[in-house]
Amino acid sequence: MDSLALFATASLLAGGLYWFVCILGSAEVKGKRAVNLSGGSIAKEKVQDKYKQYWSFFRRPKEIETTENVPAFVDTFYNLVTDIYEWGWGQSFHFSPAIPGKSHREATRIHEEMAVDLLGVKPGARVLDAGCGVGGPMRAIAAHSGSNIVGITINEYQVNRARAHNKKAGLDSQCEVVCGNFLQMPFADNSFDGAYSIEATCHAPKLEEVYSEIYRVLKPGSMYVSYEWVTTELYNSDDPEHVEIIHGIERGDALPGLRSYSDIADVARNVGFEVVKEKDLAKPPANPWWTRLKMGRIAYWRNHIVVTVLSWLGIAPKGTVDVHKMLFVTADYLAKGGDKGIFSPMHMILCRKPEEQ
Repeated sequence: MDSLALFATASLLAGGLYWFVCILGSAEVKGKRAVNLSGGSIAKEKVQDKYKQYWSFFRRPKEIETTENVPAFVDTFYNLVTDIYEWGWGQSFHFSPAIPGKSHREATRIHEEMAVDLLGVKPGARVLDAGCGVGGPMRAIAAHSGSNIVGITINEYQVNRARAHNKKAGLDSQCEVVCGNFLQMPFADNSFDGAYSIEATCHAPKLEEVYSEIYRVLKPGSMYVSYEWVTTELYNSDDPEHVEIIHGIERGDALPGLRSYSDIADVARNVGFEVVKEKDLAKPPANPWWTRLKMGRIAYWRNHIVVTVLSWLGIAPKGTVDVHKMLFVTADYLAKGGDKGIFSPMHMILCRKPEEQ
């Protein structure tokens, strides 16, 4: 009887662990299984070393303020976090305003579709996604608009993930993904009918550099829309709490430095764009974008237990626990920034490249 009880208990625990990890999957989306978490293009045995290297950048902050050093810094970050983002958040690595009666996934899709609607492109147009990640926005925008999307990301692992997702969605004929640096894009001048970037240009050390490249590849008369990460008018650089929140966001998201909302339009004009519209999409009457972060606290802790167990078992790479903890801490800084109104991840700017004279 004791043996039977022991067997039943062991079976229950094993079944529970299997359901917890493999069936239940992530907090939000089942696109990536916990048992398949990796370090992207980083060899399994080197993930922890790369995590330490990532943090070493912040001990030499001047190195992440220069164009030549940013690609390695950002590439390392996305190798470390891409699988965790997909597992715990989904295929769209960005925020969106909460919409009453809509799921987070629906709100995300609406936020993405609005970007391409602002461009006013027609079906068949060639549109650039600058900083495409694993292609969540790309696929939503291609399906919604009928456009042909060309995405660029610095991270080779994300390129492979995006291509696999595109094929699975039946959109690989509409969606192309290129591995490259959006500060030096491998595209011809005047070759795109429109362009967008969704919470991606924040990784550029100088916004002028990425805006200049996007301006170069756009056809005259074409539109560009960007959702920018910024500090708002409520941010006070003399307030230690404000400074700590912003620094926490920068450290946990591979940012050379957050920009003020007031700088964005000036940068766009300086590279030649006409500014058509500028609006912080996080402002009321929009519902808080950070609600999802607060609601996910229990799920984050649950996922952290899963990651810890998988790492202990040798299934997840050593260092995955550190990466997950970093993202959990960063989520808290992001929520605080939203609560206090000092940070916005969706300061929208719509620009036009002037027609040739």
